[in-house]
Amino acid sequence: MFALTFLGTSASVPSAERNHPALLVEAAGKRILIDCGEGTQRQLLRSGAGFRRLDRVLLTHAHLDHVLGIPGLFSTLGLRQSAEVMTVHGGQGTLDVVIRMLAGLWGAGGAPIAVEFVALTEGQVIDAGDFTIACFPVRHRDTDSLGFVFQSPARRHLRPERLEALGVPDGPVRGELAAGRAVVIADRAVDPEEVLGPPSGGRKLVVIGDIETTDGLSNYVADADMLVIEATFLERDAATARNYGHLTAAEAAAFAAANNVRQLVLTHMSGRYEDDEILAEAARIFPNTGIAADFDHIVI
Repeated sequence: MFALTFLGTSASVPSAERNHPALLVEAAGKRILIDCGEGTQRQLLRSGAGFRRLDRVLLTHAHLDHVLGIPGLFSTLGLRQSAEVMTVHGGQGTLDVVIRMLAGLWGAGGAPIAVEFVALTEGQVIDAGDFTIACFPVRHRDTDSLGFVFQSPARRHLRPERLEALGVPDGPVRGELAAGRAVVIADRAVDPEEVLGPPSGGRKLVVIGDIETTDGLSNYVADADMLVIEATFLERDAATARNYGHLTAAEAAAFAAANNVRQLVLTHMSGRYEDDEILAEAARIFPNTGIAADFDHIVI
């Protein structure tokens, strides 16, 4: 299960309703921040999420609307005397920008808290056991931008009716079968295949920040339970979208439809449009589309 809290859903200019980009993802007791636009620390408080157990930031790219909130967040964590090490992941160019920004504020130490910087290219970011995070490169102007795939494995669960029929008692024996190991009950071997149901419960979440083209990204997005992606422009302004390295709502919807995505959530909203306009354009192509608002909470 992945729980998403949208902390900022604006494009480059914030509005009274939408803060700069940030998304909190929670899974298996871990809390991960994707991007940290200006004011993110206040959004964490307003959402009720707070700062506890927040020890990892994934950065899609280095544009300031996605990273300017880092100094404020780190300053607050320093005042709270957080003992946890904050790990910041991003492309090397993105990390260079953040490191210079922090050094300009606090000198060579770079931050009032312990920070570890981990440069990413393509591949696995972490394996947390109950879920993994991988990253992949995307194109957005002159940045080393990344998208992220959160995936939890499908699991096979014990079938109670089969356990009862075969006389498998409660306790460690069932644990052995759940782990895929055969057991012996009353001189009869019971194979896990006799009591395990089909795989179920795996989830796939894909989060993409600013992006100018979806070409070549199908392998990463295919069959996702949810795709979170920008839709900064409408199709009538497609030429402007190209100039600034962004997608239209129609393009985002077509990408979801072509890759068997189950649910599409659009973010990075431009203040030049009404939400209803954006939703109408996307939903004509991909009906299961929603538009994220600040403080929306979605569980998959």
